[in-house]
Amino acid sequence: MDSSMMIWLAAAALWLTTLQVTSVNLASNPGYVLTYKQRVHCDASAQPSCANGSALSYCLDDDEYPLNEVKAYVHADPIFRKKYSDIRSQSANDLVEDVSRGQEISFSYPYTGASTLDSPYDVTHWVGPEGYICPSEVAYATPKRAQNGEGKWRVIINDVPFYTQTVRLETCSYPGAACRALAPCYNSGCTQKYVYHRLLSWDPCDPYKGLFIDTYRLPSTCSCHVPAI
Repeated sequence: MDSSMMIWLAAAALWLTTLQVTSVNLASNPGYVLTYKQRVHCDASAQPSCANGSALSYCLDDDEYPLNEVKAYVHADPIFRKKYSDIRSQSANDLVEDVSRGQEISFSYPYTGASTLDSPYDVTHWVGPEGYICPSEVAYATPKRAQNGEGKWRVIINDVPFYTQTVRLETCSYPGAACRALAPCYNSGCTQKYVYHRLLSWDPCDPYKGLFIDTYRLPSTCSCHVPAI
């Protein structure tokens, strides 16, 4: 038997072993079969209950998070650790130049969105405490579900013991409002920016896909935009 045939047979044996281990681990997980039957026929484009009444494309809290299923797939996946990566402790100390974690947490904006008022540039536009030129809310979060780039909702691998996926979310508090401290002649406005994040995910509508990397458009920055004059 030549070496190529031996390699092929070894690979086939490893594949069969992986299938057997996965089958045993999933079958032994309490509640898995029942939940699977409830979720096997579903529309991945439909908004989950955690997002009801929200315009957001993600959920930070999810009362229906399928923890049992996710745990089963995490423990059954032989290459899970090759797919998984996270930096749990994140803050402005690491991700924002010249601004510390304490500073970012202390930012407070007594600002009501000047460009939406009868007087576009009231006193709060010109004065106020330290902060970003466009007021925003910052969260270092672990989303539970999110809508991918194709509009499909996926379960994000989070809240599983020892495994999280942390992202920095920054959303404009007053989108479209004038940027703080800029003169009216600039016609400035606060604009929401997004980035694509690659996160380890699971599809409750197609559980046999196992765990996979998917791409999500999430809010990253609230920037001041000055149009051409």
